[in-house]
Amino acid sequence: MIKNFLRHWSPAVETHPTFRQVGALPYAVVDGRLSILLITSRRSGRWIFPKGGIEADLSASQSAALEAMEEAGVVGQIEDIPIGSYRTGSDRDGSALVDVDIYPLLVETQLDDWKERGQRLRHWAVLSEAQRLLADPALVRIATALGKRFN
Repeated sequence: MIKNFLRHWSPAVETHPTFRQVGALPYAVVDGRLSILLITSRRSGRWIFPKGGIEADLSASQSAALEAMEEAGVVGQIEDIPIGSYRTGSDRDGSALVDVDIYPLLVETQLDDWKERGQRLRHWAVLSEAQRLLADPALVRIATALGKRFN
């Protein structure tokens, strides 16, 4: 009984706005198959989704779309409702935590040149490959949630 309770328990904790970020989950459907765009983080080189702070003059979803353009060089239709969220370290040592809401972004244009081109790699992957490449289980969970829409 306790095991089942703990498996589904998630404390609702309000996060101060300065400890919130947004990210985009760039995707495309090619020949009926979902493809997800991953980028590398600048520090560790792990595969992630584009993410960053919420711009003062933009909504959360618009800020996520801006991050996708700056970090991954893609533009498209961003959804207004996040598909999921996760908590991660925001400082170099991971001591400060930040909650990140992820918004699906249907990619319409992939740019040849973008702001962080020389700082990151980008890679299109089908869902099964993305699940293997993503080191963070929370990111795998979010990618899987998007995949369920296309089953």
